[in-house]
Parts: sequence; C-alpha cells; structure tokens
Amino acid sequence: MSSINKLDKQFFVDSLKGMAKLSEEQRDHWTKLDSDIGDGDHGINLSIGFRGIMDKIDQLAEENPDINSLLKKSGMILLSKVGGAAGPLYGSFFMKMGGNYPDRTEVTFSEFLDMIRTGIEAVQFRGKAELGDKTMIDAFLPGLKLINDYQESEDPLSFFDSFVRAMRAGSDATIPLVAKKGRAMRLGERAIGHRDPGSDSSWMLMNVFDQELKKRS
Repeated sequence: MSSINKLDKQFFVDSLKGMAKLSEEQRDHWTKLDSDIGDGDHGINLSIGFRGIMDKIDQLAEENPDINSLLKKSGMILLSKVGGAAGPLYGSFFMKMGGNYPDRTEVTFSEFLDMIRTGIEAVQFRGKAELGDKTMIDAFLPGLKLINDYQESEDPLSFFDSFVRAMRAGSDATIPLVAKKGRAMRLGERAIGHRDPGSDSSWMLMNVFDQELKKRS
C-alpha cells in the first residue's frame, strides 16, 4: 500500500471512484442547492459526469500508465458529459491538474498539493471568478492560500484536514453573499441566504482525497 509521501496512480483511481460514489450520494442535495439559485441541475450533471468516468475507469487505468494521462482523460469525460458551468470548470481542474508532472507513476505529498494548486488555478482562469462572487472559487481560494503557505515540516494529514476545513468554511461564507456570476446573479439580493452549490461540491470532492490519504497513512 502506498504511503502518503508516495501517492501512486491507484490513489487517484480510488479517489475518482470515491468521487463518483459521492456524486450519487449528494446528487439530490446539490441539485436542491442549485434549484434555490440556479438551473437546478448541478447534482444531476455531476452524477452523469462521474458515471461517465466510472464506465471507463478500468480502461482508463489500463491505457494510461501515468497519473497525468489518467486525470486528463477523466477531465475530458467531465467536460464532454457535464452540462452547465460545472463541466468546463471541473473538467479543467482534472485536465490541468497533473500537467506539471507528465509521465509520472507516483508523486510526493508536496507534488500532490502542487497538482491541486494547478487545478484550482485552471478553474479560476476558466471561470474568471474572484473571492466573494458566490462561486466554487469562494471554497477553493481559502484552500489555495493554505497550500501556498505549506511547509514540508507540517504533518500531511493534519494539513490536508485543515485544507478541507478551510474550503468548507469558504463554502459557508457564500451563504450571505449576493451572486456576481452565473444564473444566481439574476436574483440579486434574493440569493442571500443560499449556499452556492459549486462551493459545496468542491469541498466535498476534495474531502474524498482526504479520505484516501487517511487510508494510506
């Protein structure tokens, strides 16, 4: 079994499977959040996208020996199957995530954090959102700040717990906001009191990575 400081391709395969399971469990919850302020399809779309990955996960794992190729192909599936804003955003996250580490079959924990940083930066570049716009960026950026300040002397598990908690707090912070992006922007102050669905799905998906890290501790 891999250690936290040597995360192999199986870690990412297991994480994608966990994310697919999560998307089924949270489909109705995320859809309800989106129904309150958006198109009402966030959970449905994510479940469709991750089902697409699950349909091909064994083939993807076999045909893509390196981590970057596995994640890139998975991101392409999300991009092609997920409607609304979530498809391009999450698709970009996974497609770009491993770009700094081509042809690698394992990465260190620090490199894994750098991969998440690259994914977050891809999401922000694609969506052009900023902190306070009531989007998934409100969850991702607090987590990114922690990653940017990470010291290798820190305990990896404790750090990643803090990363997920920061993202969850960022999602909580979307509740009192007026939306400045997407369909929710049309509602003006009526969006106040509602959580952004993308911020909720993003911290939960990153929490799957946390769960897989703990299995390897």
